[in-house]
Amino acid sequence: MSKKKGKAPATGGIVYSTDPDWTPQAESLEVDTLPATQQRLRIEYSRAGRAGKEALIIRGFVGSDSDLADLARQLKQSLGCGGSTRDGEILIQQNNKEKLIKLLQSKGYKDTK
Repeated sequence: MSKKKGKAPATGGIVYSTDPDWTPQAESLEVDTLPATQQRLRIEYSRAGRAGKEALIIRGFVGSDSDLADLARQLKQSLGCGGSTRDGEILIQQNNKEKLIKLLQSKGYKDTK
């Protein structure tokens, strides 16, 4: 037998409610991406949870997940390293913070530290 996948689209996954005034809420729309000059990105060095391997985490990006993934892809290609995106953060598998800051500033992210 196959299992049902996904949520009920009209109710957001809720099957039954005891509240007589309950109505399904519309799903939230995707966040618009702020221009690069208005973004405030913060870069943090981290080794925690990575078996001692160094990584830089970029936080503070305001925008859609697809724009975050595009920025991560461009950074990884320019720096020649690996990385990923998760929970609105970009993880870069490299420890060259100065080079990353210069690269972000050249892309228009002026308020980057």
